[in-house]
Parts: sequence; structure tokens; C-alpha cells
Amino acid sequence: MKQIIILGSTGSIGASTLDIIERFPDRFSVLGLVAGTSDDKLEEQIRTFRPKIVALSDGVAAKRLRDRLNDPTVEILDGAEGIKDVACHPDSDLVISAIVGAAGLVPTLAAIQAGRRVALANKEPMVMAGQLMQDEAQRQGLPIFPIDSEHSAIFQSLSGHRREDVRRIILTASGGPFWDFTVEQMKAATLEEALKHPNWDMGAKITIDSATLMNKGLEVIEARWLFDCPPSQLDIVVHRESIIHSLVEYRDGSVMAQLGLPDMRTPISYAMNYPERVPLDPPPLDLWTYGTLTFYQADTQRFPCLNLAYEALKGGGTLPATLNAANEVAVDAFLNNGIAFVDIARVIDHTMNAITPQALTCLDDALEADRCARETAESCIHSLAS
Repeated sequence: MKQIIILGSTGSIGASTLDIIERFPDRFSVLGLVAGTSDDKLEEQIRTFRPKIVALSDGVAAKRLRDRLNDPTVEILDGAEGIKDVACHPDSDLVISAIVGAAGLVPTLAAIQAGRRVALANKEPMVMAGQLMQDEAQRQGLPIFPIDSEHSAIFQSLSGHRREDVRRIILTASGGPFWDFTVEQMKAATLEEALKHPNWDMGAKITIDSATLMNKGLEVIEARWLFDCPPSQLDIVVHRESIIHSLVEYRDGSVMAQLGLPDMRTPISYAMNYPERVPLDPPPLDLWTYGTLTFYQADTQRFPCLNLAYEALKGGGTLPATLNAANEVAVDAFLNNGIAFVDIARVIDHTMNAITPQALTCLDDALEADRCARETAESCIHSLAS
């Protein structure tokens, strides 16, 4: 039986992972859970799955949980060190890394350094410090399993083939809710409109990233490190139906693609059970009900975040960490009605141009770039509001 730790258990990926664990109690048990401030939801999960150790990033929320639960069989930690302790627990067989944003970097890298197997659902650790993550995984002799639907599709499409035969890796994008919007319409786009993803049910931050297509830009950076693929071999195609999750083209012209209905339980389950597959009993993929699958070239003029991501990947060093931090700050400002939708790209562009990228030699380099970028982005947002 595999003992599972979930970093980000109260989010959508965490909930889907727990659903799989509940379906297969003979295969999995919950060893540890990590959440942010949602002590009520974490308490429900503790009572259902009986983990040995949990942590909340917020100390006040952790105290509330301790007072209510009053259970000596469950160790309740808090803060960054508490989260790292859960992530590095020596009894875990797999750590599901699903903390949203840059906050996932430190515990995920720590888990790898501690010799834990990791399945990666949040792309930010690879975006901020992909080289460091892969170098450490190779030192430990550990794989990093992808959970993002696109990267899981690439992982599956590469299976059984030689990497030197790959010509291109093609990530598919839904195009988000604003694919048909003009630039003028985007200037007036509301938060409510931006949160209406056409195909997926996700958290607010990743849904906004999908609307700007930054999500796809971050995935390109992640793919570069996950699959040791040069930027010149990474492409994006907009596929509105989200049935083909990504493709790999080989030098003989063959193209391998992974298809499926939009359901995150499929890639999560594959990472948890690899190399096995278990019966999830999803509805069948009846392609004739779709009739036509459509494909479009990504429009970088209307979606400038894509170009910014490619610029960060090309620049290397700490520039991807700067991009990611500026994006997190800008998206948060938009979610709180502090800036307009189109200002997200402006804040990121300003921040990337204001900070000179440095070499990425250690974790502190990425964290310092993250800190500086957040300060710069906040200042830019303040200027836009004044």
C-alpha cells in the first residue's frame, strides 16, 4: 500500500487525489496533508482519512484546528518549516505537490532532497528553478511524475520512444474564455467573465492564467525542464475542445497524442499508479458526439503573456522566477479588482524589464528573484492605480 502526502489538499487537485484514494483503499492511504488557511476543510479531511501528520501555512488556523480536533494521534504543524516536515516525512511513498504558486517550490524541492518521490501538479517549482529540481532528482535517482494534463499527455506520448527521435513537443491550450474577444473587448473584460473557463473546473488563479494564456507559457517552461527539451522544440496549438491534451512529433513524421475527456483524475491516477492504470469508470470518449476537433495558432498579439513566457525561457537564469512572481502579484491584483485584465501583461512586462536576471545557482537565487519581482510588481500596480 502506498502512503501518500498531499501538499495542497484543500484545493481542486487535492480533492481529486483524495477521491482516488477513497476509491482504492487497498492501494493508498493518506500519510500527510498540507493546506494554507482552510482549517475547516482540512479538519473534514483529517476525520475522513486519518493522516498521521498535517500542516497549515497559517499558525492561527493551525491553533484553531488543534483546539477543535484535540486528537493526539494527529500531529498538527504550521508555517514553512511545518510544511517542509510533512513534505519530507520518511514514510511517504509519493508526495503530490499541488500548492498553488511559488509557495510550492521550497517544500517540493525539500521532498526531492529528502529522497521522496514527487508527482508535480503545480508548475511553479519547475518554472522558478527547473534546473535545480531536475539536478536534485537525478542525484537522488528519482523520477518526477507530471500531473498537469498537458505534461501527463507528453509523458505518455514519449513512453516507449527514444528522446533523440523527438522533433517537437506540442502543448494544447483551450484558449480560455477570451479566445474570441478583440483587444477592445479584453480591455473591458470583467472578473466574472475571466473566471468562466470553457472546459475545466479549476481554482481562481489558474483560471485567470488560462484566460491570459500565461498558464500555457508557464507550461512551456515546465516542459523544457521536465522533458529536457530545448525551447526551439516546444510549440503551442489552441485546441478549444480540450480533448487532445498534448502531442509529440517524431522526426519520421509520426505524431503521438493523448486524448481524453477533461478530468484531472485521469492524470493524477496515472502518476499515482504508474506504470499501472486503474479503472476510474469515466464516461466514454465518444468522438462522434464532437464531430469536429478544432486547432488554431496562438495569437500572441491579443495574448502577450505567451511572448513574455518565451522571453523568460530564452533569457534563462532567474528570469522565469521573475516572470512567475510578477504574474502572481498581477493576477492577485486583478482578482481583487485592483487592475484591469489587460494590465496583467503590462505589470509582468514592466517587472521583467526592471530587474536584471542573474544566474540560477541555488535555491536562494530563485527566492531572491521572487522577492524582488514581487516588490517591483506591487510598485507598478500602485502606479497604475494612482
